[in-house]
Amino acid sequence: MDTIAVVMERPEHLALRRLPLATPGEDEVVVEVEWSGISTGTERLLWSGRMPPFPGMGYPLIPGYESVGRVVAAGAASGTRHGARVFVPGARWSGAVRGLFGGAARHLVAPGRRVLPLAEHLGEEAVLLALAATAWHAMQSPAAAHASAPDATSSPPASPGAATCLPPDLIVGHGVLGRLLARLTLAIGAPPPVVWERNPARAAGASGYQVIAPEEDRREDYRAIFEVSGDSAVLDRLIAKLARGGEIVLAGFYAEPLSFAFPPAFLREARLRVAAEWAAGDLAAVRDMVEAGRVSLAGLITHRAAATTADAAYRTAFGDPACLKMILDWRVCS
Repeated sequence: MDTIAVVMERPEHLALRRLPLATPGEDEVVVEVEWSGISTGTERLLWSGRMPPFPGMGYPLIPGYESVGRVVAAGAASGTRHGARVFVPGARWSGAVRGLFGGAARHLVAPGRRVLPLAEHLGEEAVLLALAATAWHAMQSPAAAHASAPDATSSPPASPGAATCLPPDLIVGHGVLGRLLARLTLAIGAPPPVVWERNPARAAGASGYQVIAPEEDRREDYRAIFEVSGDSAVLDRLIAKLARGGEIVLAGFYAEPLSFAFPPAFLREARLRVAAEWAAGDLAAVRDMVEAGRVSLAGLITHRAAATTADAAYRTAFGDPACLKMILDWRVCS
């Protein structure tokens, strides 16, 4: 079986190509993709050629880790039923084209244990679960987990992982990831965060929290600052805003080296933490919160394009400041 896939042949050169699918094993599924998202973080770096050395890196490659579709074939040991709508965080490919992360295609082969069953009503918005899981994973703090001792008299947390959360009180960047961090913070009952955003077009859309320009902020007592803009030069400004013993969480992806002046960090006993990709439990946790109506994904997809126009769609996603999230519709492809 073959399929249509997005292939980054080299930096800034993208094409749709028909490629053979890997032969699925007994523990794998074949998914017919309905929608896939375009990441303006890692995929932008891949497209521009600015991605730092990374396992599996190299061209030509198939990008994408935000795909939603239906299982059209399920191996006997896959644990997944035929016809289920699922989220696919990447796929397996064979041959000369690298699958990094391999989800931007009409059909995908993936282990059944990696796909996540979805409620039907989520539809295209389910492509956002990867970013929601990234936000939730960033909020899971080892320090909070250590401080959270079991208490038999207390009620269980409303969401898995809520007891070990360090929610942000300052978020840098009001893109999709910043908005999801703010929504998750409110969902667990934490105080509304402040969000920094310089672009007036992106400052709109807040509900229940405040968005301001960095220059307007006079506070210097933030205990948890989450940097999600990808700005590698912002650390000194953020350290100056920390309370003593506060933490800066780097939840973006940075192409340039990061550095900071030591004395201000020393005086504040600042902590820096890097948040990596989500774990399976994070993905399931945010899926459950969204399906229960505790976290909304509404209003975050601003642009849609047929997968047949992928090249133009990727350029819009990376070049149009008004584009929060672009998704490709694969249902037009055979």
